Amino acid sequence: MSQYGEKAFALFHEGYNCSQAVTAAFAREMGMSEEQALKLSVGFGGGMGRMREVCGAFSGMVLVLSGLYGSADPARKTEMYAEIQALAARYKQENGGNSIICRELLGLDKPEGDPHASPRTDAYYKKRPCAELCRIAADELAEYIAAHPLEG
Repeated sequence: MSQYGEKAFALFHEGYNCSQAVTAAFAREMGMSEEQALKLSVGFGGGMGRMREVCGAFSGMVLVLSGLYGSADPARKTEMYAEIQALAARYKQENGGNSIICRELLGLDKPEGDPHASPRTDAYYKKRPCAELCRIAADELAEYIAAHPLEG
């Protein structure tokens, strides 16, 4: 486990959503404050605004990867897409669920249909895999960054 995985796990337990936890764990590396990272990523939680679509932890991975390795050159999109697809394959393998879809990872047949965040209770933390998914996502990113040192 990396320091980033531990930070993401802790942030989730402080009440932040999955995307916020992963993104904020890498705020310093992206040259932003933790507050900026938390604000930038808030809407991706709950599988995009609690619609239970793409996993927030994975969305956080994409935000960080784009922030660190992205390019403003439209001709370089394919490179980023290839890296994201590779990270998605790895994330699926690591989470044991073979998915990056929030509702599938939570074992839901359909979204709850309610935009209100669930109260963070001991029971919530026991039934949700989200904190561990945040750790997995941040650890995967840490490994990626170690294998692909940033230039400059």
